Amino acid sequence: MTTNVLHSVEVAVPVSTAYNQWTQFESFPQFMEGVDRIEQIDNTHTHWVTSIGGVKREFDAEITEQHPDERVAWRTRNGVHQAGVVTFHRIDPDTTRVTLQLDYQPEGVTEKVGDALGVVERRTKDDLAKFKKFIEARRHEEGAWRGDVQRAPQNGEVARPS
Repeated sequence: MTTNVLHSVEVAVPVSTAYNQWTQFESFPQFMEGVDRIEQIDNTHTHWVTSIGGVKREFDAEITEQHPDERVAWRTRNGVHQAGVVTFHRIDPDTTRVTLQLDYQPEGVTEKVGDALGVVERRTKDDLAKFKKFIEARRHEEGAWRGDVQRAPQNGEVARPS
């Protein structure tokens, strides 16, 4: 059974600042609980080390679509089953709505109980609030990756020209 989580937060920084910081995956442990380390392998691949509820996991993720100042989508390649997208919406020149949608499959009794109790949903909401504090306190991004990753065609769909 797949669980879906959807949360948004408004941050008091321009859309490019919020987007640029989000592309700095190695900084995620500074505002995401349970994320110990992320290693950027190349432009579209990351390696994650997490410790959640006493369970340590390592897995790889792939960026499946990325458009500057708009969205970053990903899916895991091994280990945990997770996919998601974060979108960036300009509210005004100095305010951005960051929306995170996460689909995941809890594994084992502990994760299924945690899911039933809404643990991941609360953690996602809290992590977005921590991202807000993190980027608003800094007022600028640590770096940026402005590359564009086109979504692969879905079944029956014809590839779009870039």
